Amino acid sequence: MTLQFLLQILANGLALGSLYALIAIGYTMVYGILRLINFAHGDVVMVGTYFAFYGMGIFVLPWWLAFPIALLLAALLGIAIDRGAYRPLRNAPRISALITAIGVSFFLENLGLVVFGARPKPFPRPPLFDQMLIVGGVRILSLSILVPIITVILLFLLLYIIYRTRAGMAMRVISRDMETGRLMGVNVDRIIALTFALGSALAAAGGIMWAMKYPQITPLMGIIPGLKAFTAAVLGGIGNVVGAALGGVILGVIEILLVGLFPALSGYRDAFAFFILIFILLFRPTGIMGEKLEEKV
Repeated sequence: MTLQFLLQILANGLALGSLYALIAIGYTMVYGILRLINFAHGDVVMVGTYFAFYGMGIFVLPWWLAFPIALLLAALLGIAIDRGAYRPLRNAPRISALITAIGVSFFLENLGLVVFGARPKPFPRPPLFDQMLIVGGVRILSLSILVPIITVILLFLLLYIIYRTRAGMAMRVISRDMETGRLMGVNVDRIIALTFALGSALAAAGGIMWAMKYPQITPLMGIIPGLKAFTAAVLGGIGNVVGAALGGVILGVIEILLVGLFPALSGYRDAFAFFILIFILLFRPTGIMGEKLEEKV
């Protein structure tokens, strides 16, 4: 095994892990406030990617304009999902919200099949992300370098919102005690909607970069990335934003390392990721950086 080979694996693993991290953050934000696993999150990844695809294809927008618009539309979709599906169940038993999340997921997938069609579509990769760079003898696609950089920038923007703004303070308050937050004058529904908006925008960003890395999109493309991002969130500590990002990077590096060192096992890469999920749930359910949270009733 050469140093160039390890650097190649590390570059590819960081790029893949950064995608998992962006999607995992949305899972962990919603769970941190509502204690709800939003299983429709992976399908928001898909819808956000199609927004960007049609923005460039039908409306002929440049990628640097189509991508932010897709993030905005995905944020509005997240707000609509919360308002239409989850807000009416705020005081319902937890299982009702979980079943609703699964129902929303199936709805988005089948709506996508009807509206977008089942045939895979090629996703265009802008020239900025399609350049081949040679670093230390290692051939790296510019996308593999830009994805971690974009992920770090978005993560720091999110952390700024959470820890340096009034809305972020309100998020932290209601994540601990929603009723106390209401007594302190926090508009809980508005803050939860903001949480869904931020998580959905990050999911769309992850989906767009996923489509550039694997340039083919389908209405079912969000299932596997969504499940792996959930695994990453559990690995890092669901409910912890930094932990979810760390879990995504670790999962991506391990997955690429497995494929690189044991090519014969490449067909089991998805199964290996879910084995990690089972292992973490059995031996450290709070994850790497998570903390034990009291159940909300």
